[in-house]
Amino acid sequence: MTANATDAPKEDWRRHKKMERNVALFGLAAFAAVTIGGIVEIAPLFWIDNTIEKVDGMRPYTPLEQAGRDIYVREGCYVCHSQMIRPFRDEVERYGHYSLAAESMYDRPFQWGSKRTGPDLARVGGRYSDEWHVQHLKDPRAVVPESVMPTYAFLADRDLDAGDPSATLTALYRAGTPYTKEQIAKADADLRLQADPMGDAADLNKRYPKAQVRDFDGKPDRLTEMDALVAYLQMLGTLVDVNSAAAQEDLAKEKGR
Repeated sequence: MTANATDAPKEDWRRHKKMERNVALFGLAAFAAVTIGGIVEIAPLFWIDNTIEKVDGMRPYTPLEQAGRDIYVREGCYVCHSQMIRPFRDEVERYGHYSLAAESMYDRPFQWGSKRTGPDLARVGGRYSDEWHVQHLKDPRAVVPESVMPTYAFLADRDLDAGDPSATLTALYRAGTPYTKEQIAKADADLRLQADPMGDAADLNKRYPKAQVRDFDGKPDRLTEMDALVAYLQMLGTLVDVNSAAAQEDLAKEKGR
């Protein structure tokens, strides 16, 4: 019995050694393992309509908000500021309700992440005034003395060049963002309308509910990159009634079980 017990591990080692030395056999075994694992993970996605549950209030970005988001990504703001409040007590008490997947459904690329040098911005919209944001971007330490953020004063001096807003919305539509033909056709006018303090908010809100229409950078006679970035920041976390939406998500998960 002692001999048999000693020989068993040796036999297993010989089999393992044989597989390791046989490239074709090892490759076939690895391929089979990866294939089975991939099918198990991917196959269920073919039987569901959407991996993200839709919630009331969520809408695509306005042309001005989208331009501001492009500037946000261009300047690397996402490197230090995440937009993902995790469902932990300390995060919820500091930043607000935890983030819902649906709130990022039109983000390409999304701004979730794990690196956070500055505060999370998922619900920064409406928390500060436009003037605060402008001053913070021009001279971060004027409002947050311990800030290590670089200055972005040049944004206030640059006229906004959003290219062809209709083309941008068309590209996003082809990627899956549900812009309407009217929204695409009026993209350039809507971009300028949103930053016009005398603009027709009612007209814009028909196409984009809860869109904020005003001068964002303190220069009503000029449309700048600062206007676009502040417009984007001021809408973050303001579209969805998170408590109601979270309840909808929980109910959907229960139905799916």
